[in-house]
Amino acid sequence: MAAAVGGLVSYGSDSDSENESESRTSPQKVEPDSVAHLQPLKSDIITTLAALNSAPEVAVKEDVETGVHLDPALKEVTYNPTFETMFAPEFGPVNPFRSQQMAAPRNMLSGYAEPAHVNDFMFEQQRRTFSTFGYALDPSVDTSQVSSSSYIGAIEEAEKNKGLTVFETGPKKSEKRKKVKGGDAADIDSFLGPWAKYQDEKDVAKPSEVRRRLTVFETGPKKSEKRKKVKGGDAADIDSFLGPWAKYQDEKDVAKPSEDEQKELDEITAKRQKRGKNEEESPAEEKTILHIKDAYDYQGRSYLHIPQDVGINLRSPDIPDKCYLPKKQLHVWTGHTKGVSAIRLFPASGHLLLSCSMDCKIKVRFLNTSRVEVRGHSKAVRDVCFNNTGTQFLSAAYDRYLKLWDSETGQCIARFTNRKVPYCVKFNPDEDKQNLFVAGMSDKKIVQWDIRSGEVVQEYDRHLGAVNTITFVDENRRFVSTSDDKSLRVWEWDIPVDFKYIAEPSMHSMPAVTLSPNGKWLACQSMDNQILIFGAQNRFRLNKKKIFKGHMVAGYACQVDFSPDMSYVVSGDADGKLNIWDWKTTKLYHRIKAHDKVCISALWHPHETSKVITCGWDGQIKLWD
Repeated sequence: MAAAVGGLVSYGSDSDSENESESRTSPQKVEPDSVAHLQPLKSDIITTLAALNSAPEVAVKEDVETGVHLDPALKEVTYNPTFETMFAPEFGPVNPFRSQQMAAPRNMLSGYAEPAHVNDFMFEQQRRTFSTFGYALDPSVDTSQVSSSSYIGAIEEAEKNKGLTVFETGPKKSEKRKKVKGGDAADIDSFLGPWAKYQDEKDVAKPSEVRRRLTVFETGPKKSEKRKKVKGGDAADIDSFLGPWAKYQDEKDVAKPSEDEQKELDEITAKRQKRGKNEEESPAEEKTILHIKDAYDYQGRSYLHIPQDVGINLRSPDIPDKCYLPKKQLHVWTGHTKGVSAIRLFPASGHLLLSCSMDCKIKVRFLNTSRVEVRGHSKAVRDVCFNNTGTQFLSAAYDRYLKLWDSETGQCIARFTNRKVPYCVKFNPDEDKQNLFVAGMSDKKIVQWDIRSGEVVQEYDRHLGAVNTITFVDENRRFVSTSDDKSLRVWEWDIPVDFKYIAEPSMHSMPAVTLSPNGKWLACQSMDNQILIFGAQNRFRLNKKKIFKGHMVAGYACQVDFSPDMSYVVSGDADGKLNIWDWKTTKLYHRIKAHDKVCISALWHPHETSKVITCGWDGQIKLWD
């Protein structure tokens, strides 16, 4: 063994012959400590190994909980936990301001609901008992031994009825009401027999103590109870004779106010009558202001003459081949001081713009800056309408007057009223009926006037609410009206009975209606933020494939219009935006922030490809292109 150790010591790291020769010639000295670990152990030395404990006992200050913590939101447990584990408080910070009810675990807003299996009959029995008597068994306690604490609701009533349910309302035999003994049948005076009273029955007052009700055959009082009159006096004395007009002796005279009090009462009554009755208001004084230098040009033509130097043939009946979306603002008119109610373009050409406002003014403008101002209403103007030639127009205002104006001079030609507020007005578009117009009134009627006589010639009284719109269809032989009664009615001209009535439970009021350029469709602004399309021929059926959405108009009568080529539908909304939809796909193509307040009307110029005029409650009228 020692020789082997010596050989290892003398063994070098290199097996080269040169190294071997060098090692033989010059051996190195090895320290004994460096090879001590290679020496064998001595037999006389005894070694002991230290014992290792992988889980020593550790002293802790607090009790160690070995239970498994449960998630409060856990719905299933796959083992059987102890009661302490199941109902232990939640770990983590606690809100000290929570009430006991708020701190309790719950899975819904009002508490904790658990699924339970209850017999249908028992559940219905307790429900009916609670609704009838006001008490029911408490489902949260053990009801095997019923006591007063087993009920909820009217506990006193439950104790009184001994917990009877609606199916046990009849009293038991033991609780049957007992009668007073009838007595001896031999004693006729005291014998009661089957007529004996119940023991708990209370005596009713005697008939003499109760005022007897008279029958139909006893309508008059008895002679002894008849009221006596004051003696009538001598019939020969005319002044003092009373006769059958004498007062009863117990009759009291009503106090009469003194003269001063009577005067004061008369003044109060007169004020109330003056305040309550609808006084005849005199029409406001009409006046006209011309804002252009000359009313006529060098050829003697007025501003009603259709211009021919604007780059477009305004006299042509042809419509543009293709219309485009407006993108920018061209002009702003700011003549009105209050919100604009409606705008109308000059018939056929559209070179003039007629606007009415809540500032009681009506303005006629070119599509440039020239304008004529008319003022003749004492209250806000609701609607305006040109006749076929544009030489005259009608205005309807909240002062209950409809006025006919001359477009060229601005003079008021005639006034019409039936003491009700007109909401809309329309000329009959027929050439031979230009002297007739209809107006929708606040008293649920459509009134037809004749301009020549100034009298009402027809009334259409079938609506159940104020009439909002009137639209002529079917070559002007019929007209469609909408009302606050959420219905649409179709009338034959001059026949006061509607032949078509459209009203569905899902329909809303439609305060703005426009006829399409081809005369086939009616676009109705519905108050449920939709534009509904009805057929304007024959059956007037709703086109469910053409419903335009995406704007907010609830509460506002925003006017709808079509592009001349029927490719777009335009409308304002309550946010002051101009919305443009595609007619074929009903997709909302474009939205422009047009006004600061409600954009109440939008008109597409009949001869322009992309010019749209809007007006709003901010008092501005804008031109877009």
